Amino acid sequence: MLVQLAIRDIVLIDKLELTFSAGLTVLTGETGAGKSILLDAFALALGGRGDGGLVRQGEAQGGVTAVFDVPMDHPARAVAAAAEIDTDGDLILRRTQFADGRTRAFVNDQPVGVQTMRAIGTALVEIHGQHDDRALADPTTHRIILDAFGGLQGPLNQVAAAAKRVRTARSTLSEQRARVEAAQKEADFLRHAVEELGSLDPQPGEEATLAERRTVMQQGEKVARELNEALDLVGGSGSLVPHLSSAVRRLERRSATVPTLVDPSIAALDAALVALDEARAALDAAVLAAEFDPRELERVEERLFALRAASRKYGVPADDLADLRGRYDADVAALDAGEQALAGLEAELEAAEAAYAQAAKKLGDGRRKAAKALDAAVQAELPPLKLEGARFITQITVDEASRDAAGTERIEFWAQTNPGTRAGPMMKVASGGELSRFMLALKVVLAGKGSAPTLIFDEIDTGLGGAVADAIGARLGRLSEQVQVVAVTHAPQVAARASTHFRIAKDSVKGKTAKGAEKSADRVTTRVVGLAADARREEIARMLAGATVTDEARAAAARLLQGAEG
Repeated sequence: MLVQLAIRDIVLIDKLELTFSAGLTVLTGETGAGKSILLDAFALALGGRGDGGLVRQGEAQGGVTAVFDVPMDHPARAVAAAAEIDTDGDLILRRTQFADGRTRAFVNDQPVGVQTMRAIGTALVEIHGQHDDRALADPTTHRIILDAFGGLQGPLNQVAAAAKRVRTARSTLSEQRARVEAAQKEADFLRHAVEELGSLDPQPGEEATLAERRTVMQQGEKVARELNEALDLVGGSGSLVPHLSSAVRRLERRSATVPTLVDPSIAALDAALVALDEARAALDAAVLAAEFDPRELERVEERLFALRAASRKYGVPADDLADLRGRYDADVAALDAGEQALAGLEAELEAAEAAYAQAAKKLGDGRRKAAKALDAAVQAELPPLKLEGARFITQITVDEASRDAAGTERIEFWAQTNPGTRAGPMMKVASGGELSRFMLALKVVLAGKGSAPTLIFDEIDTGLGGAVADAIGARLGRLSEQVQVVAVTHAPQVAARASTHFRIAKDSVKGKTAKGAEKSADRVTTRVVGLAADARREEIARMLAGATVTDEARAAAARLLQGAEG
């Protein structure tokens, strides 16, 4: 992966541009020349914590830009795409640091949050050093390392899918159980209401019909006498109908002689007789209707009162009692079905948990097998790194109570730094230098298995020399065949194995006034120079000899370079 780094106004750096090519790149220089500043600036571009103190004194802001040429299928692009960032072309991470402590972050010139920048940066670069224990501090990363080493992504995906099914089944069961419990609190009322309304069997419009029938029966006794008297006048002994009929017959006999005089009267009397007949029929019907059985009135009133009592009890109009009965029937049916569904959901959860247990066991077996292989592989790397008495241990504990998407195992890297000492979590028992060498051994073993494409090692060879430093250089060289490696080093044995070598130094330059004129006072700036073959030999000789470079140191440097190439 090609990485280009541009820095402006960060601590001692005025302006700096670097290109890190594939292979092993080393950064060397005197203590205090600015190597740590360079890495701090790089970390800032990767989403590290901002600090106003990073801005060069007298400046309002500084900035770092890191450009990464990575494949289109690289995970960092997926992280960027998830944040709705245009990922065509290079990935460009830019961070502006203000002197007041504020920062602004951009990816491909789109403003982003620092968390997003950090997520993308983590997928691109890992920084390891004596005092940078982030890679080993979180045991979650230990599990990720072991799974990557063992090629366990498939079983891990199966466990994650099984865990999701368990969560879904448990959530569905919990929701259904809550619904059933809520329904059961009203179950007695619902069942009683269904039974009561079923017995009552209310019908739409029934109340109005009964009320009208009750009114008719109650008023019938009062109007019956008047109806009978009217009927007697129309069709009884006092009726005028016989007299009118006789008069019509007499007039009809005269109709032949004087029709124009008689016929209109005959027609009028006929109409009167028809009307009287219709009146008699209506009165007959009214008299019949007015007649009622007192027991029927009692039955009507009881039914009407029952409907109105149910209406008050259930708080709905009497005409809505039929619909209410239907709703209560449905609620009881749903309650019964819910209880049956509850049993089905419990069975589904049991099956999901069984499937999870099976997938987790397969993953756990794979992890234990991978742990043995990882321990052996790392152990083989330790003796040349001056850790011959140390042991690397992948500690696996099973927590059945915590069944999550990562399985039931909790994984932590342990170490025993010397024979006879108690083994314990690596972060607690190993020193800073030991941690760095353990990490280097891990990275060599894991080369090409889930590592970020660029690894930076900051002075992991401090305090070491000779064969140990050479062993570190050899391992960094091997590692650089799989990923891009950048190492800040004081060890000539490491520097000799680099494919690219930069020397970092401090220079004094003339300061500037506000108007751009040079000041007499000097200021210090950090510069980085790429070294060709002769310059590399001279720098390695300086690293061997110190302040005064001798011919013997130059010869030794040449032998180191020749040995590294061989």
